[in-house]
Amino acid sequence: MSNPLRVTVWNEFRHEKIDPKIAAVYPHGIHEAIAAYLREQPGLAVRTATLDEPEHGLTEEVLADTDVLTWWGHMAHEKVDDAVVDRVQRRVLAGVGLVVLHSGHYSKIFKRLMGTTCNLKWREAGEKSRLWVVEPGHPIAAGLGQYVEIEHEEMYGERFDIPAPDTLVFVSWFPGGEVFRGGCCWNRGSGRIFYFQPGHETYPTYYQPVVRQIIGNAVRWAAPTAGPRVVYGRSAPLEPLAAG
Repeated sequence: MSNPLRVTVWNEFRHEKIDPKIAAVYPHGIHEAIAAYLREQPGLAVRTATLDEPEHGLTEEVLADTDVLTWWGHMAHEKVDDAVVDRVQRRVLAGVGLVVLHSGHYSKIFKRLMGTTCNLKWREAGEKSRLWVVEPGHPIAAGLGQYVEIEHEEMYGERFDIPAPDTLVFVSWFPGGEVFRGGCCWNRGSGRIFYFQPGHETYPTYYQPVVRQIIGNAVRWAAPTAGPRVVYGRSAPLEPLAAG
């Protein structure tokens, strides 16, 4: 029997503590809404971590016991300690998967790994969002139709200041006329990264079955692969070299 895929669901967990309307949507936090679904999936071992825990819940020991990290943040990006960002970056480059959700686009770790501002257009008007599947053969799109509809979401629009994705899985459309690269994949070092647009804190997006399915697919796609060990630095030749 193979070992379970170890998933850590991270959330800053601030909105839910201070805004009764958001607490009514996510009484146990966004992290628990996501983790509750993942815990039901076979082969996953799931824990949560939040900003106000010591070291934001992302100690060396926790990250050493994590295969895939999901990340949701919004109002407290600057409260994340740079030492923890460094730690997460090292682990991603070494092979840990990272799934960045909604306003996590502006997190320190995502901007660090992208090397850009990661800025975008936005509007909170409760608009319908339609995510078109533009890479139907991708594992993150497994089990989906041609598109996914979300009744109410925050509009995110182009230009999204990110490097060109290695693979674009979803393009989001909004009734106001905007489009957005709403599901993007990258490789960084030995790690895989997926950014997924839906998930504003005032809407019950993370209870929607198809959104949960996509996050579950993304977690499995981002899992470390069993490729050869990466070696850097000075290297001895494999074959004898001629003198001189």
